[in-house]
Amino acid sequence: MTPPAKTTAAATPKPTSLDVAFDDNRLVQELFGSHHSHLARIERSLDVGIDARGNHLVITGDGDAVTAARDALDVLYARLRRGLAVGGADVDAVLRMAVGGAVTDADMAIRIRQRTVSPRSPRQAAYVRAIDEHDLVFGLGPAGTGKTYLAVAKAVERLVNGAVDRIILSRPAVEAGEQLGFLPGNMREKVDPYLRPLYDALYDMLPAQQVVKRLESGEIEVAPLAFMRGRTLANAFVILDEAQNTTAVQMKMFLTRLGENARMVVTGDLSQVDLPRGTRSGLRSALEILDDVPGVAFIHFGDADVVRHPLVTRIVRAYDRAESRHNVGARYEAGDGDG
Repeated sequence: MTPPAKTTAAATPKPTSLDVAFDDNRLVQELFGSHHSHLARIERSLDVGIDARGNHLVITGDGDAVTAARDALDVLYARLRRGLAVGGADVDAVLRMAVGGAVTDADMAIRIRQRTVSPRSPRQAAYVRAIDEHDLVFGLGPAGTGKTYLAVAKAVERLVNGAVDRIILSRPAVEAGEQLGFLPGNMREKVDPYLRPLYDALYDMLPAQQVVKRLESGEIEVAPLAFMRGRTLANAFVILDEAQNTTAVQMKMFLTRLGENARMVVTGDLSQVDLPRGTRSGLRSALEILDDVPGVAFIHFGDADVVRHPLVTRIVRAYDRAESRHNVGARYEAGDGDG
């Protein structure tokens, strides 16, 4: 009688186990988090198991995930050794970097006096690197991806370090059609509501009294796009925010203001155009025209780069799915005729 054939079950990858130890017991408590909350975050994100005993860890799981967990813990520990805090948002940021294969933030950190701002996704790290290496950078993508915040941080860093003499922050005042005479108040009172997000970023980077002093001295200027006409912006860090709401003529006018020793960053979200229907966005035109121009960098952010409340990422993805299903984007509903 012929014996029955043996069946071979599919081989299951053997979990990898890695021992990790840290030498500073005080920092280890901050690294692990209250009730090991930071370790739990890493476990959930990377699908690994972490067994902690004193300052010693055993990480178990898929080989790549175990390596990513170890690298993330090393970066967080190095952050603590530099005197920086580690909270839940910092753990999430390092995990995003780990998944993207770029789990290091030390070389990309933006240092402003007592404040340090670090990229929180591989794309953010690429954005910061592009600003360091190019005279003109376009940051494109949805809300919450750090486009404006990181640009302002780099601008303040360069001003404080003496690399530029001034910062110029600008936005198109689309809602008033840039015809501000009908609004009450003096010129600053008329335009401030459109520029408030830029002020918010500045006050987050510098003490309030320094912001006020530098605004009064002209070291920092916040102005609507219309005020840029006819100027040459030299020895300056210039940021144009909400650039999707520029016309092609306005965009060309702005970009040609670039002077000696100037750095320019243009940010925008082409899904949020508020121009009158039939008006093509100057940002979209610039992307097409400047695509192969040396010295210009384009960084495209996605929903994975959203670093606000986690719900913001889910909202962005839900809108993207709805627009794909119905083949009608939010741009059309908002009156953008540039499609």
